[in-house]
Amino acid sequence: MGAVFVGVRHHSPACARLVAATISAQQPAYVLVEGPADFNERIDELLLGHELPIALFSYSDEHASWSPFCDYSPEWVAITEARRCGAEVRFIDLPAWHEAFRDVSNRYADAELRYAEVVERLCREFAVDNADALWDHLFECESEPKGMDEYFDLLRGTATADAGDSAREEYMARWVRAAVRDAGDRPVVVVTGGFHTPALKAKLDGGTEWPEVPERDKGASYLVPYSHARLDAFTGYQSGMPSPGYYQQVWENGVRRAADWLVESVAARLRGRQQPVSTADLIAAHTQAGALARLRGHENPARTDVLDGLTSALISEDLTQPPPWTRRGTLHPGAHPALVEMIGALRGDRVGRLHPATPAPPLVNAVQELLRAHDLDREGKIALDLTDARGLERSRILHRLRVLRIPGFERTSGPAEGAPPQLDEQWTLRPVDERVAALIEAAENGATLEEAAGVALERRSRDARLDQLAAILFDAVLCGITTLSGKVKAALGEGITETGDLPALGHVLGAVLGLWRHDRLFGTKRDPLLGSVIDKATARVLWLVEGLHGGPAPADPHRLRAMAATRDAVLHAKAALSLDVADVTGVATRVSNDAQAPPDLRGAALGLAWALGSTPDVRKVRAVDALGDWLAGLFAVAREEVLASPDLVGVLDELVSAMTEDEFLVALPALRLAFGYFPPRERETIATTVLAHRGVEGSARSITRLTADPLVVAEAMAVEKRVDALLVKGGLA
Repeated sequence: MGAVFVGVRHHSPACARLVAATISAQQPAYVLVEGPADFNERIDELLLGHELPIALFSYSDEHASWSPFCDYSPEWVAITEARRCGAEVRFIDLPAWHEAFRDVSNRYADAELRYAEVVERLCREFAVDNADALWDHLFECESEPKGMDEYFDLLRGTATADAGDSAREEYMARWVRAAVRDAGDRPVVVVTGGFHTPALKAKLDGGTEWPEVPERDKGASYLVPYSHARLDAFTGYQSGMPSPGYYQQVWENGVRRAADWLVESVAARLRGRQQPVSTADLIAAHTQAGALARLRGHENPARTDVLDGLTSALISEDLTQPPPWTRRGTLHPGAHPALVEMIGALRGDRVGRLHPATPAPPLVNAVQELLRAHDLDREGKIALDLTDARGLERSRILHRLRVLRIPGFERTSGPAEGAPPQLDEQWTLRPVDERVAALIEAAENGATLEEAAGVALERRSRDARLDQLAAILFDAVLCGITTLSGKVKAALGEGITETGDLPALGHVLGAVLGLWRHDRLFGTKRDPLLGSVIDKATARVLWLVEGLHGGPAPADPHRLRAMAATRDAVLHAKAALSLDVADVTGVATRVSNDAQAPPDLRGAALGLAWALGSTPDVRKVRAVDALGDWLAGLFAVAREEVLASPDLVGVLDELVSAMTEDEFLVALPALRLAFGYFPPRERETIATTVLAHRGVEGSARSITRLTADPLVVAEAMAVEKRVDALLVKGGLA
């Protein structure tokens, strides 16, 4: 009998029906399906009795991909119908880890870019917006669609297969030839993407030996629960079809009843959001959809007919963005509520579930056992004392789950990178359907939770920026993973010696210094590699600062943070530094006196020298230009020294008092930034010093508790001044 080819569009109910009808009519010996051949020995796992959608997840050292199945996927229907009629089922495509799939994350994604020109031409010919609407118009809304083979022949005739496609098609053809030989006078049904079908038909001549399945050294394949949300093209998935919730209805009930369901579902969702939807609106939507279907020549209302009818009936104002079904894309913020609910109804809410007997990677059971043993497999809020051994271990488990992006574990407070140590954490735990799928997918990183989290962090570090490396190191410490730290610290050291990014360098120095200083909490025990990072970063900050020149510019809080981190390194990690205090003070003094250095850095350098024991001459402050920016630098690095110096506060009071209104308004934003480094109680201390300097008695609290925003007051002063000037000019003063 030979091969009977059924080219399909992935996740198409029309194609799924065609596959079922073909298998029923042919009663084949073999049904060959586009899918990973390395899973053939375990194909019975697909038929254990899962609740769809599910996906076959495959991973290796460098790549991971999914082969998703829902009830109306042609590949799934091929498998189930083959078993129903007693045919042998074989996946015939290359494994997902093969070189041919290097850039493929979803085996059943559309390959629209390969035949964009012909699709655009057909869309113009049939007056539809895109490939999805074209497919519905030609096949999905027809009771007996015709011309599907011609459609795929046209697509393939205008496209060029790349090297990956050619390798896959050659491999699949070998399976077809072997199955035809083995089947004798019985037919073989071949179900593949329509793009590949014409090529396979042309490759029936050749060897007829069963092909070998390529082997791999590392990696595995497992079934994972999937969801309609993950399948939907409107959420970014590159599926063969969008709107899985709608097409589930098409598969179960037919196109006409799916149209009624969509209208009713959107209305129910809008009413659930307290959006008014009247009976007249629903009648109008049904009427519009029917009229559009007739106008467009559809036997039954297509998806876009119903959506356009709903849009016309429910939205009277102009839309701020085109509806997603006209362009296949995600909704942007600010979308009309009706559009949001239409997309939600189209998507559906099904979440797949695996049969309990489905094999799972070791990580799944390991994590579930850890959660039970540590009382973390529940819902609610928990508080952890990080000074307690059990609390610290539970924290590390939760952080490992966090870095693996396992849903259902949210930290609401706790130690932060570069911040003073916090000795407790707050977490919110909640059960989520996606957790098992996420754990199976995370198993590509390792068999235990600690190993998997370590590998995930190491992968993140490969292409990370300098500041990202510091965050990864901090995550490793929170996870209690020591195997990773050496690699990240080495990468940090290399990045520090090469970077010219002062803000990133300050971020790294502050973060690593926090780990060095608070070793009791983090268990880093004055790590010598951390000390090396601190030494290199401190020297690099000073080198960059001394060479940084430029005119007056707004104070940069990020580079000021680098200067503050340098101060802390000298004060709290002196043993790790190759520089001595005199070296650092010398650099700081030179920068503070450098007229070409930015004002904020000059102020910060003076503050650094002051914090390290060098007493400044406060009289020189009178010669400072860009006072606000200069003060921002000084206060960022030497806040405590300023508070203890009434003489400096007095000089600053005299300088600000001597400003004209114009000068004060210009300087106000920078002054506000500068004094923002002081918390409220310290501002009150400064106010008390100012009152004493002026010989005024009274409480400073009242003048530091403004009820109005200072910028609003400044703007009001500026307006008043302009009004006075106009009155004078008009002789009305």
